[in-house]
Amino acid sequence: MTDPIINESCTFSLALANEAATAQLMADLALLIGPGDVITLSGDLGAGKTAAARAMIRYLASDSELEVPSPTFTLAQNYDLPSYPLIHADLYRINDASELEEIGLSPLPDDVVALIEWPERADGTLPPDRIDIALSHRPALGSVARAAEITGHGKAASIVLRLKALREFLEEARYLDATRQRMAGDASTRSYARLIRGDDVFILMNAPKRPDGAPVYDGKSYSAAVHLAEDVKPFVAIANGLRAQGISAPAIHHADLDAGFLITEDFGTAPVTEGEPPAPIAERYQTATDMLAMLHGKTLPETLPLLPHVDYAIPVFDTDALLVEIGLMPEWYLPDRDAPLADDARTEFVTMWRELLAKPAAAPKTWVLRDFHSPNIIWLDTREGINKVGVIDFQDTVLGPAAYDLVSLLQDARIDVPEQLELTMLTRYIKARRAADPAFDAAAFAELYAIMSAQRNTRLLGTFARLNRRDGKPHYLKHQPRIWTYLNRSLAHPTLAPFQQWYAAHVPPPRA
Repeated sequence: MTDPIINESCTFSLALANEAATAQLMADLALLIGPGDVITLSGDLGAGKTAAARAMIRYLASDSELEVPSPTFTLAQNYDLPSYPLIHADLYRINDASELEEIGLSPLPDDVVALIEWPERADGTLPPDRIDIALSHRPALGSVARAAEITGHGKAASIVLRLKALREFLEEARYLDATRQRMAGDASTRSYARLIRGDDVFILMNAPKRPDGAPVYDGKSYSAAVHLAEDVKPFVAIANGLRAQGISAPAIHHADLDAGFLITEDFGTAPVTEGEPPAPIAERYQTATDMLAMLHGKTLPETLPLLPHVDYAIPVFDTDALLVEIGLMPEWYLPDRDAPLADDARTEFVTMWRELLAKPAAAPKTWVLRDFHSPNIIWLDTREGINKVGVIDFQDTVLGPAAYDLVSLLQDARIDVPEQLELTMLTRYIKARRAADPAFDAAAFAELYAIMSAQRNTRLLGTFARLNRRDGKPHYLKHQPRIWTYLNRSLAHPTLAPFQQWYAAHVPPPRA
């Protein structure tokens, strides 16, 4: 979405040698926009407006052959794209701005991206926060060359400033001429694209510095309170730290740490799952389990180098952070299920959890990658041993109990992990840890595993409800029944018997 920081206009110009250069520009812009953003395309007949719109739509659709007709006669064409809906409109045949209402463009829907050709026909009725792209012929540069003047108005000025910075970063890294290929995003504000040049493929990460949520947790945003990365620096530090420990994390080829742009190694797309719906590949889960056992058996540094004379201190996953996380369940999930907590029940909930979380707080600490599950694990078949496990999402790493990442892997929120496979991998992990350290306490680890499972799955119920209500991402709700199953597995542990009773009394199951 538009970043509401700048409320003045911002303009920059560039030459586009051919349609490929236009497509690269529109792909770069697509990386930065979201629902509610409005982009206008102006210029004489044949200036390349429809070509620019077509390039963006094809990029967002991940389909270079997608039929994208000019909407000159239909006036508006709707596209249900993977990231968000998009309206492509051509106002050339509009005689009066009042006609915009008839075709659904006045007012513009706030849950779509609008691409509008011939905006001057709207007679000043378009939103003040928008991006204008004026295209013109540049015959001196070649018969197919164009010039583009890009202006961001109001809140959209920040997008144009970031587009300019992105283009400068790509030019300095010598990737401005690379073909862009859309990549699916995640639940964060980050976005990604593949940069393809010949046989070489790299990942472009756009990670704007941005807190998650308002400062409502003792003056901190949610991300600050629970130690989520708010910029790209932790990603770089942890990536280098993981590789130093023999873990396959992407190499960083180019970085602008202040702007939040990275070009990294591409691990490809080979998953650790198979089938439809996806199910774990047991052998790959074994290797992932072995990787965690190896990492957790090491004495790991708590501070990592980031820049010359600049270090990154890995934050501690403290009790307060864990409590803020589980607080998402009463804050978002229970209201969503029409079961808000009374004040005394809420106090009891927090008191019970604070007492229980004393156990992980006292446990030995290691690197907790936090989201070590199937979407973030790439299988690297050409490598050996645990190096076959490629890790791609670790910027939120904290110092905490080893059990947390094993829970992330074996109680994957997005796929069904059979209970028998979970128990087999848990046993495999414990055997590996005891082989390396005969003093490893299996019973204590199993207890921590149940506690961290209950904590994580409680948090996820709230997180996915929040993604739906706050962020307009309802597809996460389909995972709640699975999370509920995992949660009830962990509540069966004797240590969690009081929690099992409390949840039974106060927490209804998700909608099927």
